[in-house]
Amino acid sequence: MAFDGFITKSIIEELKPHLIGGKVNKVFEPTKNDIVLSIYSNGNNYALALSSNPETCRIGLTTYSKPNPQVAPNFCMLLRKYLIGSKIIDISTMDLERTVQIKFEAYNELNDLVIRKLFVEIMSRQSNIILTNENNIIIDTLKHVESGTRELLPAHEFEFTAINKESFLKLNSFEEFYNIFSASEETTLSKIMPSQLIGFSKTFILNTLKQLNISDIDYSRNDLEKLYNYIKEIIANFGTSKISCVKYENDYCLSLTQNENPLNINFFIDDFYYNKESSNNFTSSRNNLLRIISGSLKKVSKKLENINNKLKECSHMDTYKLYGELLTANLYKFKNAPNMDKIELENYYDNNNLITIPLDKSMSIHKNIDKYFKKYNKLKNALEIVSIQKIEAEKELDYIQSIVFSLENAKSLSDINEVFEEISENIVTKKEINKKNKNKVSKKKNKNTEIEVLPITIDGYNVYVGKNNLQNDYLSLKFADKNDYWFHTQKIHGSHIILKTNGNIDVPDEILTKCAELAKENSKASKSSNVPVDFCLARYVKKASGAKPGMVIYTNYKTIYIR
Repeated sequence: MAFDGFITKSIIEELKPHLIGGKVNKVFEPTKNDIVLSIYSNGNNYALALSSNPETCRIGLTTYSKPNPQVAPNFCMLLRKYLIGSKIIDISTMDLERTVQIKFEAYNELNDLVIRKLFVEIMSRQSNIILTNENNIIIDTLKHVESGTRELLPAHEFEFTAINKESFLKLNSFEEFYNIFSASEETTLSKIMPSQLIGFSKTFILNTLKQLNISDIDYSRNDLEKLYNYIKEIIANFGTSKISCVKYENDYCLSLTQNENPLNINFFIDDFYYNKESSNNFTSSRNNLLRIISGSLKKVSKKLENINNKLKECSHMDTYKLYGELLTANLYKFKNAPNMDKIELENYYDNNNLITIPLDKSMSIHKNIDKYFKKYNKLKNALEIVSIQKIEAEKELDYIQSIVFSLENAKSLSDINEVFEEISENIVTKKEINKKNKNKVSKKKNKNTEIEVLPITIDGYNVYVGKNNLQNDYLSLKFADKNDYWFHTQKIHGSHIILKTNGNIDVPDEILTKCAELAKENSKASKSSNVPVDFCLARYVKKASGAKPGMVIYTNYKTIYIR
């Protein structure tokens, strides 16, 4: 992400008039990488977010709250001890570096006025938050660093590490700027400037070149002069309404664009990273659950495979019974015969056609007969048990596939959480959940909690779509009135659709068809053609005893084919 020196500098310049003179009221550490300072200034409350997360490191105001741990971490407690009640007297950056210094004025235990500093280093994996005294002696850091090149530990002196690059702020003329390009071995502007100058990101350069209509490869001296003047104008307008953040592809950067909000850049960055973190959390949570579910899916699939193999073996049981009966009927032929490995006998069940029966030479004919009858009885008993097991395994497999469908169609983190609640209570997936979450404290779900499902309006009718099995059960069995219509794709995983009729079951056919189309769109057959969708009144939808979530039975239905 393009949280470069220009973004850092512009954010700090925006913050100064709002936060300098403000008082720190509270300190939070919602995650191991984030600190939030609650600041009261000029009659307003602000939340200043400091993040050392490698992927989303930044500083800026935030309007989004995060849940805090019940027990505050050590660094959070230390910041509360030293910063709560203190006043911010300065916020600054060093050149166009991504290191921010916040100075606080506070009274110590002896009631002496002292200075404390909070350094925020925004450097991807090396990002950190460091609290020092006025002499830059470290009190503590969010992340302790002990390496050959640098030590960030309590009682050590904090030393700012400058990047060995040219500073654009210290260039006195265009000629000095131009000479940087002459000396570089790189050929493109988007590579030369970030590698030679402090605080420049590739995204910022590419967006600027696009706005100025300058080629990244084929550029002239006049182009460079135009670029130089543009950057100087941006720097001159830090903290004003003449610059703002703009999106560039999947990233963002600073641009010489008018804005109306005095904290435009801060809140643009806040929204950008909130959406990014929400998206990352959603994707991560969904993938984690899919990994858990895949474990259950493999087990049930293997179980079903073993059951099918056993059923295949059971299909030969009548043959063993036949061998036993034919050998018993022909016992008189074996009185003086030597032990054999096979024998041909007439099969009286098949017009006396000859049949070859394998024998075990090491056993008598009576023991061979017993062996065949035992095999028959064993497989006969196994068939009854395995047939029941197959039905149960197919139900489990069908249920797990419905979970996969719910996860693949989830749109928000709350959808994922609902699926997690469902599978953590289900015997099919509970073991996998416990295995992956050994250290998690299980929370009892409040069964009285009402599930919120928002309606879709179709020609004045309210229609409700279940996003997962819990919502499907809620809509079909609790929410729907007996004269509402229920829709579901026939023998295909999908959402339960409820059409509210307000007691009037005479609904136009075109509305029923649109609801059936909605059921098709929210099913695994969304991209198929000629999909059968069953519908009936909700009074005919029931749940069988012991059925899995989302699994119902229904009668008195009609079918619409959606092409």
